[in-house]
Amino acid sequence: MIYVNTDFIQGKTISETLGLVRGSTVRARNIGNDILASLKNIVGGEISDYTKLLAEAREEAISRMLDDAKRLNADAIVNVRFMTSTVGQGMAEIMAYGTAVKFV
Repeated sequence: MIYVNTDFIQGKTISETLGLVRGSTVRARNIGNDILASLKNIVGGEISDYTKLLAEAREEAISRMLDDAKRLNADAIVNVRFMTSTVGQGMAEIMAYGTAVKFV
């Protein structure tokens, strides 16, 4: 399934808007990563364990959004966006959302 962050797809004509589709996941850090992150915070640089955790969370959110769109029998998702929020100490939600559409 095609998904884009624009409101159109080159070469395609949208015939129907099916509505909002979304997918999310909540991920928590672990104490081992927190200790390493604290040390990295002192010297600076990327905290690769957190980068990997968030990348995996984004992929899971996208997968769930695609499942939601397939449930509506959509051909594509336009205006895809991501949102993050803290839901508790050491926990974050990653949400992917967009508009499911059908083509002519």
